[in-house]
Amino acid sequence: MDLEDLTVIEESMAGDEVEMLMFALERARAQFAWKCGGLDAAALAKPLPPSAMTLGGLVKHVALCEDLRIAEYLTGEHLPEPWKQANFDADPEWDWHSAANDTPDELYTLWRASVQRSRAAWATVLANGGGLDQPSIFTTEAGDHPNLRRVLVDAVEHYIRHTGHADLLRENVDGLVGEDPPQPTTA
Repeated sequence: MDLEDLTVIEESMAGDEVEMLMFALERARAQFAWKCGGLDAAALAKPLPPSAMTLGGLVKHVALCEDLRIAEYLTGEHLPEPWKQANFDADPEWDWHSAANDTPDELYTLWRASVQRSRAAWATVLANGGGLDQPSIFTTEAGDHPNLRRVLVDAVEHYIRHTGHADLLRENVDGLVGEDPPQPTTA
């Protein structure tokens, strides 16, 4: 992952709800990128027993979740590759397990692409002026449609939870600790 992935762009301290939640999502993404970035295949595949979780598995899982959220809640579009060819019936945790077969560049590229699709989908959905009160396209078994606020809060929460996992895994790999990635200096 590169410096662009790590930059935390501060929003106004008095931003509206959409600005603040999008800032929280972007900050959580930057923290995740920092904890998982710049590693070789061995480091991405290193678990912290007794868990089998790895940083590479986290990267691929979070990429899948970005794309699933877009398809199920925002756009209704089909999942892009590599998700179309995945056999989740045979291996429900395919995203976690198959990451061991991917190079660091493949994993980081996959994550970046899913984040870009997510940013574009959110921008499109929010541009229609309905704000976060508008219903998502997802329909629950009871026939309800979670609003976009719920979908966005869930996205932030998902990153926060997995960044906590990445904190422990990364410290085990090379001792990296801290909350926010170092930010580029402006001259």
